[in-house]
Amino acid sequence: MKIVLAFDSFKGCITAQEACHTAASAIHEVLPSAKVVECPLSDGGEGLVECVEKRLNVKHIHLKAHDPLMNIIDASYVISYDGKTAYMEMAATSGLTLVPEDKRNPMLTTTYGVGDMIIDAAKRGCKEIVMGIGGSATCDGGRGMIQCLTDNGYPLPSYLLPHITVASDVTNPLYGEHGASYVFAPQKGATPEQVKTLDERLREFAKQTEALGHAHPSLALHPGAGAAGGLGYGLMAYLKAEMKSGIDIVLSISAFDESIKDSSLIITGEGKSDAQTLMGKVPYGVLKHAKEHNIPVWLISGGIENESLLSQQFDMVKSINEGDNRPLSSLLQPSVAKENLRKTIINATSLLDSGTKISDYDQKI
Repeated sequence: MKIVLAFDSFKGCITAQEACHTAASAIHEVLPSAKVVECPLSDGGEGLVECVEKRLNVKHIHLKAHDPLMNIIDASYVISYDGKTAYMEMAATSGLTLVPEDKRNPMLTTTYGVGDMIIDAAKRGCKEIVMGIGGSATCDGGRGMIQCLTDNGYPLPSYLLPHITVASDVTNPLYGEHGASYVFAPQKGATPEQVKTLDERLREFAKQTEALGHAHPSLALHPGAGAAGGLGYGLMAYLKAEMKSGIDIVLSISAFDESIKDSSLIITGEGKSDAQTLMGKVPYGVLKHAKEHNIPVWLISGGIENESLLSQQFDMVKSINEGDNRPLSSLLQPSVAKENLRKTIINATSLLDSGTKISDYDQKI
């Protein structure tokens, strides 16, 4: 029996690789002879570079760059060995985890450091950049990045810069009730009043961009324009970047279709699964490819909402925290999450050992 493990990270808790390792060990406790393939994934946010490192021959690049509060930090990304393509995450310079909780304020944070990385890749001769833009601390529409590029003598758009492909699972527009500010800024430390102000700033930025002739008004409503606090918009308008599904990019890099050939089962999961999961998150990308090969898929995540909806798509849906009444702060401890994942996998795969058909799991578990 061949089982493929295709987890995203359980954000703020365990990495995709740790989730795969934990699940693999659990499966082998029950099914010692099973062939288990670990395929840690990312939807274009944090973890993109890690996925690339595991699949491609790359060189590590280190540089000094500006963080969200304009402090100089050590940042990194990777370049393909032929030197043509850079793979980077905006979170390496402008990520929320780089800002202490008591200093998180998207009225102040900037994407300036993203410009530092783009310039560094350009100077190294890269022709293409694949950029994951999840996990941002910012809501500046990419203005910081634009400022960095112009400060360093790059008029926009510039033929001197690499072509950029944006990897993102976010479909939100730039502004409005479903835009970058209203949906994401509260998670980055914004108060309700600041949310309104940030949305107004993004609207004004779009008007200025349109007046300069860099964008049509429809671009602000383009799916993904609101990704990473509007960085998606800035990249598309000023650098003519191409927006693509992050999970589709990662699955292509990972040669996922080849990995799942002859599989009996695929197990996927993430920190929290809900209706958003079916809008381009890792488990949904995995599910789409699995259906093409008629392979059943289990969804085992930290938390589950809209279980009835998810159960219509996945062959089994389970929370690793089911029945565990400890507070969320305890459940988010890496050691607790790994143990709960291990127990859930053992419980599920023990039925395979007893001969239960995968199609009968919802009735058994």
